[in-house]
Amino acid sequence: DLGHYERFIDENLTKNSSVTTGKIYSSVIEKERRGEYLGKTVQVIPHITNEIKEKIYSFENTDVDIVITEIGGTIGDIEGIRQVGIEKPKEDVIYVHVTLLPYIAGSNELKSKPTQHSVKELQSLGIKPDILVCRSELPILDNMKQKIALYCNVRPESVIQNSTVDNLYAVPLMLEKEGLT
Repeated sequence: DLGHYERFIDENLTKNSSVTTGKIYSSVIEKERRGEYLGKTVQVIPHITNEIKEKIYSFENTDVDIVITEIGGTIGDIEGIRQVGIEKPKEDVIYVHVTLLPYIAGSNELKSKPTQHSVKELQSLGIKPDILVCRSELPILDNMKQKIALYCNVRPESVIQNSTVDNLYAVPLMLEKEGLT
């Protein structure tokens, strides 16, 4: 994904622009071996979550305007990102949840239940998505957007369709048309 970001923003990114789980764990292991944890047991919470936050916060007091943090589904990732939302001013953090609306050919309909479930799971972990980017093979009709908004506790204009496009460079234009920005 980093290569795509570079092309879209016309910036040369550095190795510090991409942090993997492997880099996070490696850093924590190095700190443990240097004795920085004073012999305490290294745990996901707080050690991994603190390392994740440290990487995100490392861009403070630089000329970086926006930090996009893409997280997986591990507890350390989610907990670290949840804490960022609490520690930073509300207007400085936005949660965007990318989700799939599967199409069921037999009933000729998009199903929103998986999205509702994933949002519920995030909320149970303390993260309330501000925007839902919904991947769909078919157009998402307004009544479906209204339903998703209602059951996922977001505004209807915060339900964004992510359609299949022929060209990668059409994605930002499509998201702009959908009102993401």
